[in-house]
Amino acid sequence: MTTEHRQAPEAPLVPLHCLRHAEPGPPRLAALPTGTPVWLCTRHADVRQVLTDPRIGRAPLYAPDAPPITVTPNILDDPDSMLNSDGPEHQRVRRTVQRAFTPRAIARWRPWVASAVEELIDRLEDAGSPVEIIGSYSRPLPVAVISRLMDLDGLDLDRLGHWSDHALSATAYSAEEIATAMREFGRFGHQLVTARRKEPGDDLVSSLVRAADQTGGVTEEQLTSLVCGLVVAGHETTMTTLGNALVYLLGEDRAAWQRIGADPEAVTLATEQILRTIPLGDADTSPGLLRRTLAEVEIGGVTIPAGAVVAADATAANHDPAVYPAGPADLFAPVGTPSLTFGAGPHHCLGAWLARMELELALHTLARRLPGLRLAEPVEAIRWRQGLLTRSPLALEVAW
Repeated sequence: MTTEHRQAPEAPLVPLHCLRHAEPGPPRLAALPTGTPVWLCTRHADVRQVLTDPRIGRAPLYAPDAPPITVTPNILDDPDSMLNSDGPEHQRVRRTVQRAFTPRAIARWRPWVASAVEELIDRLEDAGSPVEIIGSYSRPLPVAVISRLMDLDGLDLDRLGHWSDHALSATAYSAEEIATAMREFGRFGHQLVTARRKEPGDDLVSSLVRAADQTGGVTEEQLTSLVCGLVVAGHETTMTTLGNALVYLLGEDRAAWQRIGADPEAVTLATEQILRTIPLGDADTSPGLLRRTLAEVEIGGVTIPAGAVVAADATAANHDPAVYPAGPADLFAPVGTPSLTFGAGPHHCLGAWLARMELELALHTLARRLPGLRLAEPVEAIRWRQGLLTRSPLALEVAW
């Protein structure tokens, strides 16, 4: 299921690597689409402080006195989710899952992720040039990985796409449509938890249920929310980043494509630079990672009052000239200071290492096996998934 029917007949959108980002500067007042005032933080140090300072959190965004932050709430606005808890409550839920996403755990999955990549490329070659690569590669790869990780063989991919699009909707769907889809998704998650409790296996969902039941303190609602969140996060951001990376590499940097295929070490560096420099979505649909102050706090020399909503603009921070070289990125230069693409602090993305591994394998293997891969259509003709918190090609014709 896609949002293709919502594509507006307007001027072509530019690829995300061409977007202008906010110039890093001191925190300034802006407004969310709801009209709620928000302090926008754009410098690397300021954004990092927002994400790590215990006086600034996610839970206060959903306190009884909190102002509205979204016009149509999506999966990120679930007050029961791990994302929207802080402190000991957050850590208690996070501990049930974080061991499955350590670098050591991720390394054990590398062989079967690599086999999934090779199999998809086999199918590409069998289909012949030209081919549409989003539906045949960048979408099915992360879905295959999360499906195997969570033992979701036979998952209806159209339903997954439907739930995912609604879960991350910004303007594409009405509040009623989102609520209906999220109720369906929630029932799926609860049924999955119930089934794994009755017949546990070696998959991630079984381990989450086992850990939650053994340690206690995690409600059934939180466990269900965690499972649904992992299903969405486990494929959406990787699919988005891979699709946007292909637009850039195949359309603008053919030399980089050749090097990525020839040198496994080069793709590691390139992946970090791609993650740093290509945002997941447009600024108008996602102003930043939202938090709310618990007390008066000084950020970048500006005093932010208690109870204020703050937006941490990681995209601007990832281009801060005080931290990173100005101008176009050298894909093969070490990033140096870690980017804030995966956040920082207590809410740092659990799936960061998995996403890195998938992207590295997907890009290196595809470039190695199809070094002549190129876009088969002008960039201006690309159709985009719109109205979501993320943006990526809806379809992408390539040839070799």
